[in-house]
Amino acid sequence: MNGRYEVEAFNTAKESENRIHDDAVAQRFGFSGGLVPGVDVYGYMAHMPVARWGRAWLERGSGAFRFRKPVYDGAIAVVTGEPAVDDGIAVQVQSQGVLCAMGEVNLPATLPELPSASQPAPVPVAVDLRPPASEASLPVGRLLGIRPLRPDAVFAANYLRDLRETDPLYAQAGLVHPGLILRLCNWALSHNVVLGPWIHVGSRVRNLGVAAIGQELTVCVRVTSNHIHKGHKFVVLDAVVHADGTPVAQVEHTAIYEPRQVREAA
Repeated sequence: MNGRYEVEAFNTAKESENRIHDDAVAQRFGFSGGLVPGVDVYGYMAHMPVARWGRAWLERGSGAFRFRKPVYDGAIAVVTGEPAVDDGIAVQVQSQGVLCAMGEVNLPATLPELPSASQPAPVPVAVDLRPPASEASLPVGRLLGIRPLRPDAVFAANYLRDLRETDPLYAQAGLVHPGLILRLCNWALSHNVVLGPWIHVGSRVRNLGVAAIGQELTVCVRVTSNHIHKGHKFVVLDAVVHADGTPVAQVEHTAIYEPRQVREAA
């Protein structure tokens, strides 16, 4: 498949607790402005497999995605797709002449095996009781949950508008967009620990089923790695997202929870 999809990027997180999305803070760390969230860049990329395979990719598709350089608010993000191995699609995002993200998506012939039953995700502590993100608060093996989300039609429509999504499938079928599914993995961090400016750098996604508007979305996460690389503090999460208790996605989610620039600027 050869395809092209253009989006005028929109920074949905300007007011979020993660100040890497704030222009002034991001500029202190050498960026041109606040970063468009990686989960939204993933949302732009997800347009490509859905354009080819439709609902089937949401039900059983997979993909691996890396976010290399920022996409900025108001800039045009150009998503392209090229043929890849096993009839997959190699997807790239370029903006302002820079390769910003890359990935490969596939449509397995059969639904992957569903994750085995896991322990219930713990309820996050109150916002003002969250500890700072650290090796101690995000140890390997820790389970994390989120405050559940039940998106209604208005919430879903606003999300599609902000993402600039043009595929009619979601509104017509009443489906939750995969970008919102991935955003829940970010919440597993932000609902449980206090973070400074931080960056989502990559995800591996296995779709297990669709989530419908009105269903309760939850996620159960296990920390699988907490390590330092090139001065950055990384955390890796194994997440299973549920809609009304049924698994709809399994995600390996990787983030720099403390960039070295934050420590150097302290």
